[in-house]
Amino acid sequence: MAKVAFVFPGQGSQAVGMGKDLYEQFPEARAVFDAVDEALGEKLSTTCFEGPEDALKLTATTQPAILTVSAAVHAVFQKRGPAPAFVAGHSLGEYSALVAAGSLDLRDAARAVRARGTFMQEAVPAGVGAMAAILGLAPDAVKAACDAAAEGEIVSPANYNSPEQTVIAGHAAAVERAGLRCKEAGAKRVMPLPVSAPFHCALMDPVKPKLAEVLAGVRILAPQVPVVSNVEATPNSDASRVVPLLLSQVSAPVRWIECVEALKANGVTHVVELGPGKVLGGLIKRITKDIESFNVENAATLQKVLAALEAA
Repeated sequence: MAKVAFVFPGQGSQAVGMGKDLYEQFPEARAVFDAVDEALGEKLSTTCFEGPEDALKLTATTQPAILTVSAAVHAVFQKRGPAPAFVAGHSLGEYSALVAAGSLDLRDAARAVRARGTFMQEAVPAGVGAMAAILGLAPDAVKAACDAAAEGEIVSPANYNSPEQTVIAGHAAAVERAGLRCKEAGAKRVMPLPVSAPFHCALMDPVKPKLAEVLAGVRILAPQVPVVSNVEATPNSDASRVVPLLLSQVSAPVRWIECVEALKANGVTHVVELGPGKVLGGLIKRITKDIESFNVENAATLQKVLAALEAA
């Protein structure tokens, strides 16, 4: 018997045109886009469907845009597919997971991630921070390289994405030094990332009090489905813990490897990535061979995945 979890993507998965065919074909998806447009007082749907790409890439737009597409895909899928035993999301995706679990209202979530994106953008002046993906080096070795390269500045692992991929973040010069140390330690590649701010590191600490104010005005319900959090990589169903975990998440690393291992330990056999792209499915394949992953982002992938899960 298949045991299913839903996972939701984070920043970097956006693409112009995302969600458009679902909006045109499914009233549930249309209702999601319309609700967010109304909550934000702008046509975010038009930016998702038509761009321009530069507008979609701004953190304050990217975050609510990905959340909206993920919520629209979920609204369509949940009417037709199996119910999940767990949900999880990568960084921003944790908000989508909380919406899917009935813990966060969609409109509140859209306003919260708009604020989160704006605060993150403002926290570090352009050029001061940086992020880089380290490929082909064990996570512990990446952490050791960061510790050795800091030299009084900030640099640390931001995303533990898979055993072969760790993203680091911090002061630009420190990230560069850490990248060189990773290369010396045997990393296959060090790829600077085209991001507007160094996410999930101590440079994001100023975001927390501002985000806390926003989240204080949001009604949080107990998740109806356990949410595996980025910070602890354990399932949470306690409403009182949702906001503290979201605030910690701002400057703490995304423990994605452990999140996937937690799903596996809890008997999950199939994961469905709901939202734009298929980044998480690719990472899951590198973390474990025991979970089959699928992605749903449009009408074509929806039909394909429903058929595959029925067979399972």
